[in-house]
Amino acid sequence: MKRSIFLKFLAGFAVVILLGSLPVALSSFISMRRSAELSTARHLESLARSLQADVEARLETGDEAALDVWIKSVGPAAGARLTVVDPAGRVLADSEKDPSKMEDHRYRQEVAEALQGRVGQSLRFSYTVEARMLYVGVPLEKGGSVRAVLRLSRYMRVIDEFIGEMRKSTFRLALAVLLLALAGAVGLSLHFTCPIARLRRAADRVAGGDFSVRIKERRRDELGGLTADFNLMTEKLQAFFQDANLQKDNLVRTIGSLQEGLAVLDRDGRIILANDSFRDLIRDQGSEGRYFWEVLRRPALRDLVERVRAEKGVLRREIRLDERSYLCTLSYLPRQDGIALLLQDLTEMRRVEDIKKDFVVNASHELRTPVAAVLGAVELLEAEPDPARSAAAMDILKRNAGRLAGIVDDLLKLGELEDRGFRPEMRTVTGADLAERVLPLYRPKAEAKGLDLRLEIEPGLPAFAADPDLMERLLFNLIDNAVKYTDKGRIVLAFRREAGEIVIEVSDTGPGVPPEHQARIFERFYVVDKSRSRRLGGTGLGLAIAKHVVGLHGGTIALTSEEGRGTKFTVRIPAEPARPAQG
Repeated sequence: MKRSIFLKFLAGFAVVILLGSLPVALSSFISMRRSAELSTARHLESLARSLQADVEARLETGDEAALDVWIKSVGPAAGARLTVVDPAGRVLADSEKDPSKMEDHRYRQEVAEALQGRVGQSLRFSYTVEARMLYVGVPLEKGGSVRAVLRLSRYMRVIDEFIGEMRKSTFRLALAVLLLALAGAVGLSLHFTCPIARLRRAADRVAGGDFSVRIKERRRDELGGLTADFNLMTEKLQAFFQDANLQKDNLVRTIGSLQEGLAVLDRDGRIILANDSFRDLIRDQGSEGRYFWEVLRRPALRDLVERVRAEKGVLRREIRLDERSYLCTLSYLPRQDGIALLLQDLTEMRRVEDIKKDFVVNASHELRTPVAAVLGAVELLEAEPDPARSAAAMDILKRNAGRLAGIVDDLLKLGELEDRGFRPEMRTVTGADLAERVLPLYRPKAEAKGLDLRLEIEPGLPAFAADPDLMERLLFNLIDNAVKYTDKGRIVLAFRREAGEIVIEVSDTGPGVPPEHQARIFERFYVVDKSRSRRLGGTGLGLAIAKHVVGLHGGTIALTSEEGRGTKFTVRIPAEPARPAQG
């Protein structure tokens, strides 16, 4: 009989404890899960709103490949998977997968809801990444209709781990209560219900969003372990949301570190947000809160802002600010009734375009003269046969064909050197080796003009690493210029070591370069005396090639010249250790 009463009491006590503790654990478990899922969904929606303007701007371009590249670059920083889906369900971009290989997303719950104009949400198992994920779809609207859906998703692994730990703790609590129920003492029951009550209050605070709550419990029994596990879980949950907030802050900092100037205007035209690039552009660190026309005094820009606000769309125009060119992109923000203003500096691009235009003009001009001479010689040959005329025409053809070949060869070499993928073939060379490659070609020409062509090599000059073919081309161009433009005196090719560098000098006693021409001497097709250059067969590309050769060796080239007293080109390249010859 005692055994039966004991068992009934034990069973009743266990039932009472279980009925009191399990609902607490289950309610806290459900509340925490819902709170965590709701907070994560809100964070994903906020993150989507922060990316909305950039995604809409890229959608306007129609370049899906560029959008996919950008989404893949932003996804890791955002800490979420990003997907852009058009109204037909076709995936335009995805931060983790190839959009062309992804199936139709039109009937995904979050996408379907977003296509109806509201924020969609779904929590399900993803067979693509084989994990439970929370999805949030945000509609990207234009003109009252949804033109795309920006879907963000995040793994629910952390929350699942938290819930799993909670389940284990709940089981431990139940076991502890059952073991203590064997004693059958009411005092022990009260003793154990107090920490349960504290745990419940703490769970309610956590469910309310207060993740800083901690339970101070010095017990060393199962309830003490449960409290420690609860504190550990709240710490992990707090760290999870801190990490989410940190990722959001990182995204804000990323936007702030954009080189393009970015400002957001409210409905009144006040600047409510600006990044550092925008502040640097206007040279004003206190732009927030001011009207945009106070810091950007351009009537044309004000007209553009009013037009975008009226049309509620996107507008791009190139404008000038402080002698610099900017691509101004204005996007209407419907939720804030504001405007996003993006200023991209195009000055360098325009400068490169001008350089290309000048290059085409100069190349055409340089090619026109020999081509005209060749055509004239052909017309001369087509006239009545005359041995004297034919000889003169053939001489013209030979000289100008040679000049054309020289220009084309130099253009091809210059293009090769300017190719970003080009790398010099570094080998072990010596000054004597390089001089032996070049000087024998020019000694007859120098002697014919009565010039003294010298070689000076510093005693003990070590071998160094360089591309022998490129260095030969460099010396060929420098010495060729010296021989062509020097009528008397000497030409010196010198090698020496100085402060960890190999110094190569080519000096002459020619007419020198006037000061007004020295700054442009290394430009393509730039020559000081055009008539003399053409007469001597110059292409105007030799020094440009020389500058590129030196640059590929990590060195510098400088001109020192005094009109009437000669010219000296000084090349400095790093004196890298000699290496075994390659290939």
